[in-house]
Amino acid sequence: MNEYSVLISGAGIAGPALAHWLHRQGIRPTIVEQAPDVRLGGQAVDLRGLGEVVAERMGIMPRVRERIVHEKGLRYIDSAGRELATMPADLFVGDGSPVTEIEIMKGDLTEILLDLIDDHTEVIYGDRIESMVEGPDGVEVTFRSGLVRTFDVVVGADGIHSGVRALAFGPEADYVVHLGAYLGYCTVPDAGPLDDWFDMYSEPGRMLALRPERGGSAKAMLAFAATGADVDRRDVASQKRLLREVFDGMGWRAGELLAAADADADFHLDTVSQVHMDSWTRGRVALLGDAGYCGSPLTGMGTSLALVGAYVLAGELGRAAGDHAAAFARYEEIMRPYVATAHTLAPGGVDGFLPRSRFMLRMRVLSARLMHHWPMRQIVARMLDKSEAIELPDYASTSVAAMP
Repeated sequence: MNEYSVLISGAGIAGPALAHWLHRQGIRPTIVEQAPDVRLGGQAVDLRGLGEVVAERMGIMPRVRERIVHEKGLRYIDSAGRELATMPADLFVGDGSPVTEIEIMKGDLTEILLDLIDDHTEVIYGDRIESMVEGPDGVEVTFRSGLVRTFDVVVGADGIHSGVRALAFGPEADYVVHLGAYLGYCTVPDAGPLDDWFDMYSEPGRMLALRPERGGSAKAMLAFAATGADVDRRDVASQKRLLREVFDGMGWRAGELLAAADADADFHLDTVSQVHMDSWTRGRVALLGDAGYCGSPLTGMGTSLALVGAYVLAGELGRAAGDHAAAFARYEEIMRPYVATAHTLAPGGVDGFLPRSRFMLRMRVLSARLMHHWPMRQIVARMLDKSEAIELPDYASTSVAAMP
């Protein structure tokens, strides 16, 4: 047969990771990315548990360690910036830890992954999939630019608002579950001394946070509890107006962070949501990472899910020697337990992240202090541990391209 080909929508983390492993299996990957160029922005992301294992197998950990964001952990503070409680990065280990020792800017990890595939993967920028027609020998894809090409398989690695999912599975509202909070990010070019801590200041139902970035800048996080707020994710001006209403009169550095949000061209606001689907595959189309099983930013598992999912999907496509149906079935079977654990929120869920009363805020600080001591530390560690959800297969390279 012709060389087996896979079209991947999305050049973030999941897409390039999948392209790397597909190439290792003798499969030809192509990536299409709607952004006009490489997107190297974004907040710090956690590399933990099985995600770190996959990164080691990719051979990228030396470069990752060169670009680690040095962060001591999470620090709860009062309105004057005084420390109330801390959760150091080494307090817990494993996939479910609320803080981790390996953090890297999303843009840095994206750049590392794109460098890894530069010599073997075609990346089409400034375009997107407009329609897909599946036939017995592949999927005919029409791009917005008018280009028409056929691929054996199409993979949506295009995030929680996946266009591939909408085309192949139906409306976003059928799969995306809003958890009752909104989360915004912006860059603060000169945040002053942060002492390498991720500082978090909370008032009932709203929170401001600052975490250091590599290079001296910082990322601000602005979160608030709301189930009825109608936020147009394409209307950034209205999002910034909403933030000013929500955070009006808040203490600590609220005015400074709101001004930073106004000035940041890459400011981003979205719902805190999860993606729940009975199946991540249909015909010759599969979903990967946030597109199929986003666990929400509250879990800290997005990067690990993307890397592990890419490894398993590519490995099963290689092992199945061109039988996409068999590969997809195994992909779902292996990943389901891991995704299920990754969807489990920390105790308290959104209310734990954004307490609605001053009493609950005080209780959160008390809990954080108790976590340093036995037996609370051991109890919480067992609740958070997700490291044994699955055992990663060891895929040998099997070139489907050479098969008749």
